[in-house]
Amino acid sequence: MSASPSPSSSSSLVGFSAVVTRLRAAGCVFAEDEARLILDTARTAAETGAMVDRRAAGLPLEHVLGWAEFRGLRISVDAGVFVPRRRTEFLVERAAALARPGAVVVDLCCGSGALGAALVAALGGRAEWYAADIDPAAVRCARRNVEPGGGTVYEGDLYEPLPAALRGRVDVLLANVPYVPTGEVGLLPPEARVHEARVALDGGADGLDVLRRVTAGAPGWLAPGGSLLFETSEGQASRALDIVAADGLVPRVAVCEEREATVVIGALGG
Repeated sequence: MSASPSPSSSSSLVGFSAVVTRLRAAGCVFAEDEARLILDTARTAAETGAMVDRRAAGLPLEHVLGWAEFRGLRISVDAGVFVPRRRTEFLVERAAALARPGAVVVDLCCGSGALGAALVAALGGRAEWYAADIDPAAVRCARRNVEPGGGTVYEGDLYEPLPAALRGRVDVLLANVPYVPTGEVGLLPPEARVHEARVALDGGADGLDVLRRVTAGAPGWLAPGGSLLFETSEGQASRALDIVAADGLVPRVAVCEEREATVVIGALGG
């Protein structure tokens, strides 16, 4: 991660060193890596300067670059849109273990559409694929990531915008619901608290309000044997499992300690 770049000229080396110095002064821990990404993404010196200024001002690196890497994919991420977290790759891995080629996949609270895009890629592109989000900015972004791969993105609240013909047909229901309790949103790092939409972070008083609405509707949309998967915190997992069970799904939890990821899976019998 700290290896030297391979500049084509001494001027590019000076540029790299100057960018690293500026980013390091702004408190960027991984200044060298970020400098490489900025220099690789920027098309002109002026664009490089503007990107460095934005990053030094505290914007998330992904918003500065205009993209995020997620399970090997380059996902477009616009300003204000939730940045897909590396820990959430674990949720996609769990979903891929359950899905089959040709599966019907729905990605609720889709944000940039990263989860559905990564799952469909893991299925070799063989899936019937839908995504939805209530945030217009996220929907605009998701359409760039989802529609080229054959998926369809809807704008609206959870299940409301989905075609009625999907009822009872969904094999894999991904729901990256907001799960930060309202009272803790102010404790999040500024990159999230200031620069991402609150609707993508705030899960209500106990962090589980949106989840309750998702699980209540899931049995009507899942196919027999289909599964709902969502991420939560370790401390919320027990309550989340109870909610899933109360809504008629068979719950289980999967944990990846390395990525500090907790995923709850609710299966519909049949």
